Amino acid sequence: MRAVVLRDNRLEVRETDDPVAGPGELLIRPLSAALCASDVHYMDHPDSAPRFVWDAGRDTVMGHEFIGEVVGHGPGGSENFPLGARVTSMPLLLGTGQPHVIGHDPDAPGAFGELMRVSEMMSRLVPDGIPDDAVAVVDAFAVGEYYVRISGIALGELPLVVGAGAIGLSAVAALKSRGIEHIIVADYSPARLAYARTFGATVLVNPAERSPYDVWREVARSTGATWPQVIFECAGAPGLIQNIIDSCEFGTRIFAAGSWTGADTMLIPAAMHQGLAMQFGGGPHPQDWYGTLDAVTGGRLDPLPAIGRTIGLDEVPDALDQLRKGQGPPRVVVHPTSR
Repeated sequence: MRAVVLRDNRLEVRETDDPVAGPGELLIRPLSAALCASDVHYMDHPDSAPRFVWDAGRDTVMGHEFIGEVVGHGPGGSENFPLGARVTSMPLLLGTGQPHVIGHDPDAPGAFGELMRVSEMMSRLVPDGIPDDAVAVVDAFAVGEYYVRISGIALGELPLVVGAGAIGLSAVAALKSRGIEHIIVADYSPARLAYARTFGATVLVNPAERSPYDVWREVARSTGATWPQVIFECAGAPGLIQNIIDSCEFGTRIFAAGSWTGADTMLIPAAMHQGLAMQFGGGPHPQDWYGTLDAVTGGRLDPLPAIGRTIGLDEVPDALDQLRKGQGPPRVVVHPTSR
């Protein structure tokens, strides 16, 4: 098949072996797949997560956010997923031992190719009338759903979302879905702030012009919001955690959702004196992922405004390089099998 292949630290579009569906698996033809910052992290920092598998001497096909058409069944497959049906799945390929992360493992080729395998147990049928691209970004929006869920944020609390990229937008959408009335979003990019407003942000702040923390205090006083602060860190920029520690209110709850790839520093005594609670997550749980899928298919969430560009396989390497540089729209989707 033709695919975007990662090998020997090089990314190229070429032919590679067709995947073969095993027991309990579906063979699907990807229809739409989304680029994600974790694709860049996997290329640049392959040892950044223990669940990722890296072998420079083997072909790896990335792409873990997807929807596809069923074109084959593995041995002993059920009749629940007929040929031609559209399906999506959490990016986990089950089997013996630990699950393989689809797109981050040479044994679990992803959606940046003409064929891929998914586990029936993880798969869900997609109803007619739901756009392919909307389903392709479910994984991204499930991330924000996860962090907002574990935050336990309640009505009357005032959230500050730092960073209006893909993760930040997903957090805004999840906050909006819970009826949070006032949502403050901070980002240096006017374009990304505009995206945030589309998904429900009510107060937009450019940190180059005003302190987001001062703005939070003003809005909290004017609205009677419950203290302390709830901050969703969604940027992953060096020094940002310490900046939050130095700037936020006493007792702030911080949820670190940014796409971190390496080490950073923080002054623990400063965090202790501020009485902060900080939580790091590891990605959406099934309830977040499939709950987000249900929200999209049920019409309660429209993720399409986050998509700023659609491309073919040949454009993926350049698009990933743009993503590495922090350029481009929050979401770029690939149509791997379109001609």
